Order: sequence, then C-alpha cells, then structure tokens
Amino acid sequence: MRIDCKHVWEHISAYIDGEVDASLRADIDRHLETCEICSAVLDSTRNVVILVADDRVFELPAGFSERLHARIDRELEAPGG
Repeated sequence: MRIDCKHVWEHISAYIDGEVDASLRADIDRHLETCEICSAVLDSTRNVVILVADDRVFELPAGFSERLHARIDRELEAPGG
C-alpha cells in the first residue's frame, strides 16, 4: 500500500510507541525512506516525547512569558491570524 504524509502523521505516535501492526509499520518505514518532511516530523515528535519525559525543570529567561504573550497577541491581531 502507498501511504501519504497525512496518513503517517495520523499514526506517528502509535508508530513511535510500537503500537502499529507490522504491515502499517513497513508502509511507514518505506514512506520515511523518501520523505524528508515526515522524517523531520518523526524526529521532532521523538524529541518532544524525550523532553516531556525529562523530569528536570528549566528556568525560563526573565521576561519570556511577557514577550511570548505579546507575540501571540500580535499574531492573533494580524490579518489572517
């Protein structure tokens, strides 16, 4: 079966967790061999899982929260936001 990026993204968590059947895993593996975007999504998702599982606490830089909220507000106010 030939699968597309959307199909891979729908199953990426189960793929990482080893919860997809062998046939789907093989289809995803074949897709990942040629798709740089999905390979990057897989790597990024794995990194997020590792970071979330990390029990260390990170100190945010001073003023980060205010800058973040200001940026979000600007983005939401922008046309098409």
